[in-house]
Amino acid sequence: MPVDAPLHDAAAGLAAVSARIRAAETRWGRPPGSVHLLAVSKRQPAAAIAAAWAAGQAAFGESYVQEAIGKIDALAAHPIDWHFIGRIQRNKTREIAARFAWVHSLADVQHALRLGAQRPAGMPPLRCCVQVNLSGEASKAGLTAADLPAFFDACGGIAGIDVCGLMTLPEPAAELSVQRRPFAALRQLRNQLATPARPLPVLSMGMSDDLEAAIAEGATMVRVGTALFGPRAPA
Repeated sequence: MPVDAPLHDAAAGLAAVSARIRAAETRWGRPPGSVHLLAVSKRQPAAAIAAAWAAGQAAFGESYVQEAIGKIDALAAHPIDWHFIGRIQRNKTREIAARFAWVHSLADVQHALRLGAQRPAGMPPLRCCVQVNLSGEASKAGLTAADLPAFFDACGGIAGIDVCGLMTLPEPAAELSVQRRPFAALRQLRNQLATPARPLPVLSMGMSDDLEAAIAEGATMVRVGTALFGPRAPA
């Protein structure tokens, strides 16, 4: 994939999003720098990623394996922290295990087993967040709260992966108080499931329109695309 000219000023977008994150940390009493930005770069050109990286952004999230591999190869000279945030397909686990540092959408024990077994020797464990479906809608990916204890028990001994947190994608809402509810629920689930041996420090939650609500409820990583890069190219 060629590194074409970016369509949006990624450096300016990064500065604006970073300012929102720092302001929310201050407003909600979070320690400075405790919330990390994951730049969602799906359907963005490699040049936009390169521009954001040059402005100081190190972590980028991709949803489609083949699209991501083209960008990873094009930007191989850049020490980028690549995160897979899309639905995991069984026939793509080998590429995910070999090419990414993080997965935010783990919700199947068989996928966990495959990712662990296919993680190349010499690489650190693949850091994984478990996707939680808080609404219980069948159309949405992720585990229900009731599924989580058994899932963590099943994943506990899998070499090659490190299950280190939870992720959710709530329904959009306009009011801050409504936005906060699912994020508070995810934080409470994490607190119930965490143990000294499995502290689950990562809460991957919040996007362009609701990152302030997520930070208020304990997000450690927010996933932002449009507010940083501008509108995505059509699929």
